[in-house]
Amino acid sequence: MTVTEARYLRRCGGWAVEKGCVLAVGVWFAVVALAQRPARALPAQPQGEQHTAALSKVERLNRAPVNKEPLKVQLPKPVEARLPNGLSVLVIEQHKLPTVAFSLWIKAGALTDPKNLPGLASFTADMLREGTTHRTSAQLAAEIDGLGASLSGSAAFGGSYSEVEASGLAPDADKLLELMSDVVLHPTFPQDELDKYKQRALAQLEQERSSPVFLAHQKFAQVIYRDFPAAVVSPTAESIKTVTPNDLRRFHDAYYVPGNAILGVVGDVKPDQALALIRQHFGEWKGAAVRPPALPPLPDPAPAAVYLVDRPNSTQSDLVAGSLALKRTDPDYIPLFVVNRVLGGGPSARLFLNLREVHGYTYGAYSSLSADVYRGTLRASAPVHNAVTDDALHELMAELKRIRDERVSEDELGEAERSIVASFALSLERPAQLLDRAMLVKYYGLPQDYWDRFPAAVARVTPDEVQQVARKYIDLDHLQIVCVGDARQPGNAQGQSIKDVLKKYGDLKVFDTNGKRLE
Repeated sequence: MTVTEARYLRRCGGWAVEKGCVLAVGVWFAVVALAQRPARALPAQPQGEQHTAALSKVERLNRAPVNKEPLKVQLPKPVEARLPNGLSVLVIEQHKLPTVAFSLWIKAGALTDPKNLPGLASFTADMLREGTTHRTSAQLAAEIDGLGASLSGSAAFGGSYSEVEASGLAPDADKLLELMSDVVLHPTFPQDELDKYKQRALAQLEQERSSPVFLAHQKFAQVIYRDFPAAVVSPTAESIKTVTPNDLRRFHDAYYVPGNAILGVVGDVKPDQALALIRQHFGEWKGAAVRPPALPPLPDPAPAAVYLVDRPNSTQSDLVAGSLALKRTDPDYIPLFVVNRVLGGGPSARLFLNLREVHGYTYGAYSSLSADVYRGTLRASAPVHNAVTDDALHELMAELKRIRDERVSEDELGEAERSIVASFALSLERPAQLLDRAMLVKYYGLPQDYWDRFPAAVARVTPDEVQQVARKYIDLDHLQIVCVGDARQPGNAQGQSIKDVLKKYGDLKVFDTNGKRLE
């Protein structure tokens, strides 16, 4: 493959060159259209049918050969360096493909946003590409596109860092790094480009607020974190309208400094070559490490409660239930990661098998674990048809209780652990994942051999340990349940409204989609 062909292939997102980009775009829109269809209940089991009889339809033949020996890996260790200006650098050689990727983590993210300007970190990262002292937004876009490369900034809500990423072909590493350093060191945040950005951001916010999944996520974060910064999951229309170029410059000047950053490189480059390019393009960057404002203490967990976000004419109920979990550096992280996989970490996990395969209440039911420098959450979620809101929530709660009260079998645990390790092994084929894992170790101060020991650590988790951490972090006394749906629609076969149905599960509080408390 020539460099020109590779660039064209990158622009098409990795699709076959012969088909061009049209196929990729067509499939993308088909996937998006399918994902945005409302959840509908699949045919439910008859009321009198026993759970065990329904499960018999899921037949496990157990004929696949299984190697129960723990996977032994030794990830390539990054070459580490520290520039005189304080910038930490990690370089990983990976010569399988003629590509290179850069990732810059700035140790200040959305958690640093002022209370009166939510989204400032995200606005700043998004606007980096919209003009520098050397290039206009259009010139930057043209040069990046000409390389068949990518360059972007982001700062996820709830996150403790901002990130700038760039990737392209290895022969273009010098030019790509020069473009990356230009947007990081010399952004101008021009007013005309900020005005265009505001229009896009306001349209995106309006679209988000029309999504029941977003509303459920927002309310759940608010009831878990309350006054803690992680309660904020999006900007407000007011913060988008009022942010100024000076606000972006102040945030950038305060936190985008080399002493506050980690720059990682992976790809078809030699460490000496990569370090020389980084010194050339980032060596003049100035600024000592600056600690973001100290995070306030997390609020004490609130008593268990149920929240209904009344969304008139909604055809489905979006259910979320969960509680506070742990930090990324907590010793319980890997055991709880295994608990999450057993509970709802995939289509062979308990929530999916119960709510979809057995009962047909939803297209998918899952759980997720988050963790950062502060305590994240373990939560279960499922979009279901209005009429099965009661039954679906009953089964979701039953699975949360079961993993606490019943010891998981050796076979089920072994299957979950092998699934985690298999997914981990596949991820090692992707250079960007290798870099992300190395950056994570550096950022959180984990042991250097953390990922080498990860498969064995997963395999060592026992049924007793699963039950122990499940009881610790699935806190039923402080479980928060959120439902986004039409309060007046029937929520069960008896015709009770969704509002009345939810009262059976705890103290109910009702809000409209704008967050206003309703009587």
